[in-house]
Amino acid sequence: MRTALVPVALSMAGLLPASTLANASPAETIIVTAARSPERLDESLAPVTLITRADIERLQALDLPELLTGLPGMQFANSGGRGKSTSLFLRGTNSDHVLVLIDGVKVGSATTGTTAFEQLPVEQIERIEIVRGPRSSLYGSEALGGIIQIFTRRGGSAHSFGFGGDSEGGSHLHGGISGGSERGWFHLGISALETPGIDSRPSVGQPDRDGYWNVSGSARAGMRLGERSELLLSWLRARSENEFDSTAQNQSRNTQQVLGAVLQAAPLARWHTSLGVGRSLDDGRNFLDEAFSSRFVTHRDTASWQNDLTLTRAHTLSFGADYQRDRVGGTTAYDVDSRVNTGVFVQYHGRSGKHELQLSVRRDDNDQFGTHTTGGAAWGYRLSDSLRLTASHGTAFKAPTFNQLYFPGFGNPALQPESSRSTEIGLDGGAGAWQWGLSAFETRIEDLIVNTSVPAGLMPINIGRARIRGLELDAQASWEGWTTRGSVTLLDPVDRSDGAHDGHRLPRRARHDVRLEIDRQFPRLGIGATLHAVGDRHDDAANTRRLPGYLTVDLRLQYPIGSRWLLQARAANLFDERYETVATYAQPGRTVFLTVRHLGPSRASGSSADFPSFTRTGVMP
Repeated sequence: MRTALVPVALSMAGLLPASTLANASPAETIIVTAARSPERLDESLAPVTLITRADIERLQALDLPELLTGLPGMQFANSGGRGKSTSLFLRGTNSDHVLVLIDGVKVGSATTGTTAFEQLPVEQIERIEIVRGPRSSLYGSEALGGIIQIFTRRGGSAHSFGFGGDSEGGSHLHGGISGGSERGWFHLGISALETPGIDSRPSVGQPDRDGYWNVSGSARAGMRLGERSELLLSWLRARSENEFDSTAQNQSRNTQQVLGAVLQAAPLARWHTSLGVGRSLDDGRNFLDEAFSSRFVTHRDTASWQNDLTLTRAHTLSFGADYQRDRVGGTTAYDVDSRVNTGVFVQYHGRSGKHELQLSVRRDDNDQFGTHTTGGAAWGYRLSDSLRLTASHGTAFKAPTFNQLYFPGFGNPALQPESSRSTEIGLDGGAGAWQWGLSAFETRIEDLIVNTSVPAGLMPINIGRARIRGLELDAQASWEGWTTRGSVTLLDPVDRSDGAHDGHRLPRRARHDVRLEIDRQFPRLGIGATLHAVGDRHDDAANTRRLPGYLTVDLRLQYPIGSRWLLQARAANLFDERYETVATYAQPGRTVFLTVRHLGPSRASGSSADFPSFTRTGVMP
């Protein structure tokens, strides 16, 4: 798509964003997801994108797909607007090849294998860490394309409140209160969003608007039990109702809930240990014209024990064990409705001179498909103070879902896990007010589960293969009050299965995806724009239904009203681009949003940094 050439040229000139959208420099920012323990962002051997609370408010996003789309390696396919079914293809892998954590607790549906990103409320989110590339050697199944970890709002000496609406008749509001002392802290939040929607599927002959609403709440707290021990608690619940165009079902009611607790301690100066437990719920009910049709429920119980040993100042060893039990229920009778997976892992991380090395291995034991061993190795070399070379290789796997194994008339209990091997080389650097990163990777997936025709209909079997090659460039720069952030993703996702589709592009993946942000803060007025250019894609494995590329532009501004109120405005899809990411499903046209935020008495200090913590593990920072 030619419209992407200008942003590509700007990226090559070093004017687009680095691996972080945070305001703090990478050297000052600590992440926990990539290595499952704390490390500086600029020292991570994995490519990481960090989104902070400040970024969420600056971009004025109302849902997760809107916030994340176009970031390095991130492509979404949406079925008709806000709240509608949404799939993520991280680095070109399948939508069930990404592991999603909320405050360290694994979430998602065990029947479909995916997470309902569109249902998770952004107003309850403090930060997001996105790790690209395989991480099964630390986290087990699903971390084939990468990991997305969401951290809910954390305590600070502040409260917040906001409300708004849009030109289509939608509305949204949120509120939160935080507090604490040196011994403990808490945050309570609530939010609601409603939109009449658009006619999500005009071609089916049901000319109506398909609405959506979401009500959510969250709570998070921490308590010091002693000088070297701490208890962390978290809860998130989101309930939603969705309307869509279909002759079989045209309404759904969904509940997403996550509960988590972590006890962590430092018995010795060189030994940090933590024990975490969690439960997540994915509950979906389907209706046809208000009449109940079906229900699918996943209960996921998890436990994790992790230890971090500081061998010397430059060498650390981490090891631990994970437990997971999935149970499915509802109106569909599965031959098997629960399974248990246990995993043990160990990781070494060390530095010597200009070299850095990270080695990890994990063994999972699942009572459905047996054992699976994965490993990872990453190496970094400092070419100079501002330039680093990295290389990595990792294996990963994805366990079959309950639908693939046991859905009546469809499932195949003989399925084996999908497996992959990925190789990556990267170069990153920066100086002063700009940073950049470049990554080239190749992922080969074996035993890919695909649906094939059998006399009784369709059945999933392990015959698929895929080869995905990609190049990611991200950078950020500031000059004379202007800040630019952005990314370029070039992708070659090819089906390598024997048969009619061999050599075809994997469906719903674009070959290039570009995102460019420009912001300027004047003494009182803040202005910004986001450009998103996406190449064409195919909606089917046969590559017969082509979806054209598109370009969208968003404009935004914010203006303080007094000392504690902020007025925000955003024009999304300014030029009213008409496009589809799933065939026959429309996307919203031009929409104007207005939001008023009350920032509270101590907005600047409303962060977890107000409360001392010695948190070490990546279970729940």
